[in-house]
Amino acid sequence: MADKTYKLNADQDIPALGLGTWQSEPGQVQKAVAHALKSGYKLIDGAYCYGNEDEVGAGLAEAFASGIKREDIFVVSKVWATYNTRVELGLDKSLKSLGLDYVDLFLVHWPLLMNPEGNHDKFPKLPNGERDIIHSHSHIDTWKQMEALLSTGKTKAIGVSNYSKRYLEQLLPHATVIPAVNQIENHPALPQQEIVDLCKEKGIHIMAYSPLGSTGGPLFTAEPVVQIAEKHGVKPSTVLLSYHIPRGSTVLAKSISPERIDENKKLIELDAEDIKLLDDYSNKLTKEGKLQRFVYPPFGVDFGFPDKS
Repeated sequence: MADKTYKLNADQDIPALGLGTWQSEPGQVQKAVAHALKSGYKLIDGAYCYGNEDEVGAGLAEAFASGIKREDIFVVSKVWATYNTRVELGLDKSLKSLGLDYVDLFLVHWPLLMNPEGNHDKFPKLPNGERDIIHSHSHIDTWKQMEALLSTGKTKAIGVSNYSKRYLEQLLPHATVIPAVNQIENHPALPQQEIVDLCKEKGIHIMAYSPLGSTGGPLFTAEPVVQIAEKHGVKPSTVLLSYHIPRGSTVLAKSISPERIDENKKLIELDAEDIKLLDDYSNKLTKEGKLQRFVYPPFGVDFGFPDKS
């Protein structure tokens, strides 16, 4: 299951499973990336904002030195919100850190602009402590810059991240290139079905981040998850990662532990009964207004997510 791939609208194959690097412990990322690639992972997901692309690059270099070919690995990066009017510069910074000539996929990390001339490279603030956001900026202008990157050879495909149905509906009429991917938080407690369905209709591939919710979070003890895990003789985390395969999505599993990185590869095939249990759980939470979103930075912007609007 972990070796499965999907075809993107940019005519690339994207693996069903990738290693996520957000909030990975400093000093441990190189080892995690190198181990993941040597043990069969084909996709590494990173971003300028994570502040660890130098380490990701060192892990890639270690893996390539061991005989793994660059063309066999799918590398993802993202332009940060302070670079959304300077996307090529953002990409150049990531490429330099990663030690690469190109990435396979480059995403708009969040659809807003934080002050590119503010008092911090990544998180500029106003005197009152709020994020320094340029509210007059349109995310459509950022996408036009993203489209221009394709002719540079510095990325093979472009996409978005954290785009709601509303934001996609604003973007798509103006897009010459349809995003290849929308990377969103996705798990049974936040199915975001309205986004998944729209993306499927438009040929946009879903990448799921935070598939386990939060560390030690409620999903690990959710009744259907535990029930399915016991039935298959696996851990709840395996069920939560495997949930994305029948949905046709790529899932990002984050760990720096070699044992867990290997464990996360052991995806299982959920049967129709399992899928129904998880869908019923999602529908119940939706109906009761109890969906749980674990990643929502304090931008003070309405991004159009129904649970946050």
